[in-house]
Amino acid sequence: MPDRIPAVLILGTRGIPAAHGGFETFAERFARYLAVRGWCVGVYCQREVKRVGTRISSRVWNGIELITVEVGLKGPAATLAFDAFCAWDAARRGGVYLVLGYNGAAFLPYLRASGGRILTNMDGIEWRRPKWSPPIRAYFYVSEWIAAWSSHRLVADHPAIADHLATRRPRRAITTIPYGGDPPSDEIAPPPLGLEAGRYLVSIARIEPDNNILTIVEAFSRRPRGVRLVVLGTMCVHNRYHRAVEEAASPEVLFPGPIYEPDQVQALRIHALAYLHGHSVGGTNPSLVEALWAGNAVIAHANPFNRGTAGDAQFYFEDVDSCAVAIEQVLDEAEAVAHARAAARRRAEDFRWGDVLAAYEDEVRRVGGYPPAERVKVPFAEPIGATAGASG
Repeated sequence: MPDRIPAVLILGTRGIPAAHGGFETFAERFARYLAVRGWCVGVYCQREVKRVGTRISSRVWNGIELITVEVGLKGPAATLAFDAFCAWDAARRGGVYLVLGYNGAAFLPYLRASGGRILTNMDGIEWRRPKWSPPIRAYFYVSEWIAAWSSHRLVADHPAIADHLATRRPRRAITTIPYGGDPPSDEIAPPPLGLEAGRYLVSIARIEPDNNILTIVEAFSRRPRGVRLVVLGTMCVHNRYHRAVEEAASPEVLFPGPIYEPDQVQALRIHALAYLHGHSVGGTNPSLVEALWAGNAVIAHANPFNRGTAGDAQFYFEDVDSCAVAIEQVLDEAEAVAHARAAARRRAEDFRWGDVLAAYEDEVRRVGGYPPAERVKVPFAEPIGATAGASG
């Protein structure tokens, strides 16, 4: 990459075009934003193969270099190998590295020693997730420290995450930039799955304990509601938690699996009476931001991450009993729901993609020693990839 042109390499995602979740969507947005603004941008992309042919190859897509790394492994081993080869290749190129998450933190000291400049989005507090076994939680705990001290600067996507990171690094090394969102399109499809607008609640999340899906389903299923609860997310019969969720569900609960078509997910949000958000570990969750842009009344787990994102006008719960109370409020108090919807739309203005991407560019320039950017509106295209139908 020519030295005279601002350049950045994006590591830590499975690659773009986005098809997997929040980080991939952000990586695509940011890469396209920078490419339009004259940056030289490279994004590492993972390809799992039965047999490695060409370990590292590249092609140009929408002005972005997609650097594909072939990995002949599966699962966590594939991710670790991918991160290792990305670090090895990036170190040869040099420049500014934007690292999304700290799963591959073990390789960041090598990148820093190579002379590169590192800006890391530290994501959520992964080692606190109850789904992980003690050894894996220990791995994430150590990785968080390695990433915190190997990076030149850290990005927190929520003030509460910034507070946590301040126990690892001085405040001057930390900046807070939230996740972004877009206003809904003018043309909204009817609700999918044969649902009736305003006659269902929706949850969009991975079916995991730290997302409180069992709590939500148990609270909703205590008695007949006269509406449906739609729980998006992959269900596996061999997963004990998934079986517990399914067994707790009343006939009014619908499990359609994940939905990845953006138009359908948007329609499902906008036509819902309310959005249920049980996430308990993390920062500014993409699914919650999207719910605010959809103007949803929100029933969320009462923690600093969710309250800081959605604001005080929404409905909050801590356990099955308080979740049941919140559901009954939404079903019985139309005026409170209308107030929550209006507040959600106002709150969404704090999460505009244009502001988020400009803030990231400022940070990358700062880390790389580039001069400040001129603030202009960039008419970049929407991401092509799907948004996650069960995220976070």
